[in-house]
Amino acid sequence: VQLQASGGGLVQAGGSLRLSCAVSGRSFSSYVMGWFRQASGKEREFVGNIRWSGGSTFYADSVKGRFTISRDNAKNTVYLQMNSLKPEDTAVYYCAAAVIGGTYNIWGRGTQVTVSS
Repeated sequence: VQLQASGGGLVQAGGSLRLSCAVSGRSFSSYVMGWFRQASGKEREFVGNIRWSGGSTFYADSVKGRFTISRDNAKNTVYLQMNSLKPEDTAVYYCAAAVIGGTYNIWGRGTQVTVSS
């Protein structure tokens, strides 16, 4: 079972990036896929999640209205579309998986997002 996040990079404030999380090794139909981030010197922060089955989403207040999570069942990939980026969005972003109602116990490698002012 593997999760692999990609798509990070350097972007100016106000710009956009789309992160991808490729899922391999099993079916995640009964899982929730989450995005988290961790800025340097800070604790890991929940960004949002999506139920693989049904596609319902939930977002942290700090990103609501700017970030959108979606999934492509055919590609086994979850996306994090980030718009109107701010310098405070700078962090390493991780995708993770949890059984619905459980804890996130499957994690992928992070991808760095840097937003310049």
